Amino acid sequence: MAKWVTREHPKTDRIACPWLIRNFIDPDAEFLYVPAEQVLEAAKREGAHSYDAPGAEYTHQDGLCSFEVLVEEYAIVDPAVKLLARIVHGADVADDRDATPHSRGLFAVAEGFYLLELGDHRQLELSLPVYDALYAWCKQELEEGRGAA
Repeated sequence: MAKWVTREHPKTDRIACPWLIRNFIDPDAEFLYVPAEQVLEAAKREGAHSYDAPGAEYTHQDGLCSFEVLVEEYAIVDPAVKLLARIVHGADVADDRDATPHSRGLFAVAEGFYLLELGDHRQLELSLPVYDALYAWCKQELEEGRGAA
């Protein structure tokens, strides 16, 4: 089981990445949320992977959000994940909010969870099924010939 650490008070990418990690990289992964300025220190101390934070092992690069970087780094070729990555990108990157017709909806849901102030791990627990549902929808869209990845 690997540990993964990111900034506290998660929003889109910091919830989507744990979904991706648990479903396609490490089903037993443990997630730590810490203040932004402590991410790299906590990663070193815990022997954890860092993500979606300045200087993190996996973070925004070359126009990609952290979710997309993980998809590339771990060579995840599932077309439904690729479609989901486009949706997450638009929800996470303000300048690309219209990347897909669904990105604004995911942004609204993610922002709503954030505004509920549930605590980081409770928010993660309640939000993961949103990504399960989106992934199922992406698979159906592709099976029915809609939504090329």
